[in-house]
Amino acid sequence: MGPERRLDMIRKAILATAIVLALPVAASAQQGAGVAAGAATGAVGGAIVGGPVGAVVGGVTGAFVGGIAEERRAGFRSYVVEEQVPSYAYERDVVVGTELPTTGVRYYEVPERFGDTPYRYTVVNNRTVLVDPRTHRVVQIIE
Repeated sequence: MGPERRLDMIRKAILATAIVLALPVAASAQQGAGVAAGAATGAVGGAIVGGPVGAVVGGVTGAFVGGIAEERRAGFRSYVVEEQVPSYAYERDVVVGTELPTTGVRYYEVPERFGDTPYRYTVVNNRTVLVDPRTHRVVQIIE
C-alpha cells in the first residue's frame, strides 16, 4: 500500500472518529465525558480493526456499553437510598475517571433489574457512582 493510500485511510479514520464524537448524547456533562471517552476508545479500536467503518461502529458501541441507562437511573437512585448505603468520604472531587482507594470503600452488586453491567456501585461524598471493580475507577455518576 502506497503512502497516499495510507494517508487517505488515516484521514477517513480521523473523520469517522470526529463524527462519532459529535453525535448528540443526552447525558449530563460528567456523563458525557465518560461517554465521549468510551466513544473515542471504541472508535480508535474499531479503526485499527476495521478502518473508517470500524471506527464508527466501535465508537457507537464504546459509548453505550455497561452503564445504567437513563430510564433506569431514577429507580436505581431510589434503590440505593432504600438500601441506606453509607457514603465514603473522599478528599478529592469525584468525577468519571477518578480512581478510588482499594481499601476502605465497599462496592456493591448492581441488581439485574437495573441492567446487565460488569460494574459495581458505591456512594462517595453522597454521590452514587458505578465503579470498574478491576481498576476502582469511576465509570458513571448516577445523578
